[in-house]
Amino acid sequence: MHIAIAGNIGSGKTTLTRMLAKHYKWESKFEQVVENPYLEDFYKDMKRWSFCLEVFFLKERFKDVLAISNSKNTVIQDRSIFEGVYVFAKNNHDQGTISDLDFQTYMELFEQMMSIVKIPDLMIYLRADINHLVANIQKRGRDYEQSIKLDYLKGLNKRYEDFIYNDYPGKVLTIDVNNMDYEHNSQDFRYITDRIDSLLYGLFPLKEEDDKDRNA
Repeated sequence: MHIAIAGNIGSGKTTLTRMLAKHYKWESKFEQVVENPYLEDFYKDMKRWSFCLEVFFLKERFKDVLAISNSKNTVIQDRSIFEGVYVFAKNNHDQGTISDLDFQTYMELFEQMMSIVKIPDLMIYLRADINHLVANIQKRGRDYEQSIKLDYLKGLNKRYEDFIYNDYPGKVLTIDVNNMDYEHNSQDFRYITDRIDSLLYGLFPLKEEDDKDRNA
């Protein structure tokens, strides 16, 4: 089984991935952020490095998807290949930092990849407002993230909402994390695991309209 954690920069994906992997004894797959050689340059000059950055991430996520598809374990993944394409790369294209020609090439490459892989069994979307994201980004103190522009985060949030509710065809569980501290509050974490249990193992699973939790 393949579980993916989706959410904007600073939404808490990595922390929740780690906690759920430990709780359920799932195998974890984490996004290769620090290892991306283009990331620091990207935040300094997005127009110059956007295409290189997104192709590198696409290559790494495709490797992860292939590994997950061949695994006999339940795997929980920190950010899916679909977000990289429909949220991050599309946002860069819409903001003019990836040209039309480069984006067309990128999408053709992605479509070829998708001909041999399938969507996750469940995507858990961590919905967060801008203030929450900014606070988390400042708190974790990664130097290369401190130069992220507010408009960039806002564009990503808009793309996430559109992707989750209009484009993504799979099963989604939305968790509003704005007033949660699941890392330090056991009740908050229990709320998340109860919802996952209901969807994956419960006798009375949540209705589809509850999964995406539009009123969260």
